[in-house]
Amino acid sequence: MASLEPLLDKDGVRLTVDDAIATVTLTNPAKRNAQSPALWRALAEAGRSLPGSVRVVLLRAEGKSFSAGLNRQMFTPEGIEGEPSFIDLARRDDAALDATIAEYQEAFTWWRRNDIVSVAAVQGHAVGAGFQLALACDLRVVADDVQFAMLETSLGLVPDLTGTHPLVSLVGYGRALEICLTGRFVQAEEAQRIGLANLAVPADQLDDAVRDLVAALVAAPRDAVVETKALLRGADGRDYEEQRAAERAAQARRLRDLAGVAE
Repeated sequence: MASLEPLLDKDGVRLTVDDAIATVTLTNPAKRNAQSPALWRALAEAGRSLPGSVRVVLLRAEGKSFSAGLNRQMFTPEGIEGEPSFIDLARRDDAALDATIAEYQEAFTWWRRNDIVSVAAVQGHAVGAGFQLALACDLRVVADDVQFAMLETSLGLVPDLTGTHPLVSLVGYGRALEICLTGRFVQAEEAQRIGLANLAVPADQLDDAVRDLVAALVAAPRDAVVETKALLRGADGRDYEEQRAAERAAQARRLRDLAGVAE
C-alpha cells in the first residue's frame, strides 16, 4: 500500500489512512512485535483516531512475526520501566486490578465496531497476546508460515485480552479448550480448516490477497455493510424469532433509506 503520512506513530504502532482504508501496523520487528502496556495504549489511541471516512481497518505487522506475545520483561520482578509489574498488579485491590486489565483490553475491543470491518494479515508467530489481537479482528488472512498459539494457561495465567469469546465462536468450545490448555501451535492449513483463518496463502502472496479482500469489502454500500455486520454479530444472542425480527427491522431501514422515505 502507498506510504502515507501517519496519524499515529509511537510505541510500536503506526496508523495511516487512505480514504476509506486505515492501516494499523506493528512496527517493532526486532522484538517480533512483542506487546506491552504502552503498545496497548497506542492501539487504543489508534481506534479513537480513526476518521469517520474509514470503512475497513487492516492490521498488519512488520518482520517475520505478527506478534510473539507479551514482552517477556513483563514476567520479571522488575517488569518494564514505567509500567506495573505482574507483582505490582497482584498487590492491587480487586477494583484497581480489574480497572487495569479493562484498560489493557481497550486495545482489543474496538476492532469489532459495527461501522468498520477489520482484517488481520498474519504471518509467522501469533502467540498469546498476538493470537488474541488477530482474534480481535473480524477477518483473518494468514500466510502459510503462520503459527497461532495460546500460551497463557501454560504460564499459569488465562487469556484475558478478549480472545476467549471469538475463539469459542470460531472453533467451538471443545477445540478452543484444547488449544488453550495444551498451548500447541495451530498452523495455516488447520487454521483455515477449523475457521480461525478466512484464507491461507503463500507468504509472498499475503499482501496481494489482503489487498483483494479489502477492495471487495469497500465495494458494497457502507450502510448495508453496517447493518449486515450488526445482524451477524448479534445472532448468537438472539433466538430464531428474535433474529427474524432483527432482519425485518434492518431491511425496513435499508428500504426506506434507498427509497428516500423518512421513518
